[in-house]
Amino acid sequence: MFSKILIANRGEIAVRIIRTCREMGIATVAVHSEADENALHVRMADESVCVGPAQANKSYLNIPALMAAAELTDAEAIHPGFGFLSENARFAEIVTKLGFTFIGPSAEHITLMGDKVSALDFARKAGLPCNVGSAGTLAKAEEALEAAEKVGYPVIIKAASGGGGKGMKVAHGPQALRQAFNVAVSEAKSNFGDERVYLEKYMDKARHIEVQVFGDTHGNLAVLGERDCTLQRRHQKVVEETPSSALTEEERTKLFATVKKALAGMGYVGAGTLEFLYQDGQFSFMEMNTRLQVEHTVTEEVLGLDLVAEQIRVAAGEKLSPALTSAKPVGHSIQCRINAEDPATFVPCAGQVENYYAPSGPGVRVDSALFPGAAVPPYYDAMVAKLVVWAPTRQQAIARARRALDEFVITGIKTNIPLHKKLLATKAFATGDYHIHSLEQFIKEGRF
Repeated sequence: MFSKILIANRGEIAVRIIRTCREMGIATVAVHSEADENALHVRMADESVCVGPAQANKSYLNIPALMAAAELTDAEAIHPGFGFLSENARFAEIVTKLGFTFIGPSAEHITLMGDKVSALDFARKAGLPCNVGSAGTLAKAEEALEAAEKVGYPVIIKAASGGGGKGMKVAHGPQALRQAFNVAVSEAKSNFGDERVYLEKYMDKARHIEVQVFGDTHGNLAVLGERDCTLQRRHQKVVEETPSSALTEEERTKLFATVKKALAGMGYVGAGTLEFLYQDGQFSFMEMNTRLQVEHTVTEEVLGLDLVAEQIRVAAGEKLSPALTSAKPVGHSIQCRINAEDPATFVPCAGQVENYYAPSGPGVRVDSALFPGAAVPPYYDAMVAKLVVWAPTRQQAIARARRALDEFVITGIKTNIPLHKKLLATKAFATGDYHIHSLEQFIKEGRF
């Protein structure tokens, strides 16, 4: 087992990893930008190293500075968290070549799944259900028009190296597709340095269902259930839960078996998540995230596991623990992402926290790096906390989440807590009658 781990991240996920390491008796090294000098993860870690100015590309994305910090502190392994460099194959390769352990899958698997076109090709060959679309990437709008004629409108253009909704455009006809193609290519190039795009049939009333998997270096693979991440705004998840109210037990069992068969023999190591769209009883593979997900918390709550601890054990060469391979879900869990943003305009809100009170009580968990006086810099992702609840049933979990949201106090900055309160009080959420576009429709129509 490792004696010291460097955490190449910040905020709540860095705090989350530090807590697990402390329970495992592992020393931690926090890295931070100049803007995060007094951040909670810096205060909690055993050691800390400043890796650059406030801008992420000069600090948290600065690979030479991160590796220098690992060398300086004699760290043995590096945990990337999520976001930043967590799915950067070059980073994973450099970490390994310099003699450190990357707590995550191999650079080869990150590369394979990081490119959505190659991931789709793998999925089709492995027998995973996939959406209809272009055979590969599209070099010009005319090729997109030809592909759209074959699959039928509406269609969606996606960036091959995309994420976070960037480089994704919907078109309901030829004229709109020409414009969508050009915009998607431009966004893909500016955001990812890769202008390649591809086309798929657009699913207008789908649910977003993802499956958590875990592999070790001994060839073992476990499927740890599904999560429903349907409620989104601009392709960014807002609320996640498990189990999904949209699936039957038969559909769930069949999906898990298909996933396990598809990944068998792949040699995947660590945490991974396969994401699907689900509509009219059919699943369509979208992508595989080769890292820990923001919403891993709800899986932990229903299984009684610490997935970060499992990541560390697997990276150290241990087999999947019996607790993981034999885990059975109990009850229902819901997560609300708390963002520092105006709840009406969704404009990010940086500043300094004045008062902070996290809800508690039975079945309530808050993952956050906030405290009274904490700075919320304008340079990073707007998510500042995750409210996670567990209860025996979905309706009880909804009631618990609403109670916890009422208790949550964050002043000095604006947050989307009011949005969550309204959303969880809707009839649509109570009945599970919604799809991936519902939240944006609710907001647009003022149906709160």
